[in-house]
Amino acid sequence: QVQLVESGGGLVQAGGSLRLSCAASGRTFSTYPMGWFRQAPGKERDFVAAINWSGALTTYADSVKGRFTVSRDNAKSTVYLQMNSLKPEDTAVYYCAAHFGGIIVPTSITDYNYWGQGTQVTVSS
Repeated sequence: QVQLVESGGGLVQAGGSLRLSCAASGRTFSTYPMGWFRQAPGKERDFVAAINWSGALTTYADSVKGRFTVSRDNAKSTVYLQMNSLKPEDTAVYYCAAHFGGIIVPTSITDYNYWGQGTQVTVSS
C-alpha cells in the first residue's frame, strides 16, 4: 500500500515557475519509479514526466521538455516537479503516481498503481 500526497500547486502568471511536491508513504520510496500526469477539464489525463528509482533516469513529454524537471529525494520520500516558463496551456490538475511492476521509467497511465489526489496549477495570461 502506498499513499501519495501532492502539494505546491497554485496560480502563477505565464512565464513564472512553480515546484510541485509529492510525498510518499507506506512502502520504501527508493524502490519504485514515479510519474507526473496532468488533466485539464474535459481532457484526457496526459503524461508529463517520470523518474526511475534513483533519479538517474528521467523522461518528459515533448510539450514540457526544457521547461520542467522531475527529481526526487529518497531520504525525504518525496518527488518533485519543477515547472519553469509556464504557459496557460499548462493549466491542469497535476497528479503524481507510483509504479510497481518492473518498468524502469513508465510513461503510460495504465502502468501506474497508486495515485495522489492531485493539485491544481493555473497559469494566467
